[in-house]
Amino acid sequence: MKAGIVGLPNVGKSTLFNCLSNAKAQSANFPFCTIEPNIGVVNVPDTRIAKLEELVKPERVVMATVDIV
Repeated sequence: MKAGIVGLPNVGKSTLFNCLSNAKAQSANFPFCTIEPNIGVVNVPDTRIAKLEELVKPERVVMATVDIV
């Protein structure tokens, strides 16, 4: 899944991005601090995967991720 964060200048988009992705995107208290887009990938934990692996025995398991821009 891919998600984007958009909004007016200086409203906390980079701060939200850093919280969601554990990244260190620059954020400061002035407009247009972040000009270039930041990209983060967040793994989506799912406790059901282990049980499904036991039942189905797939060749490989791909965990869900969210790409945040």
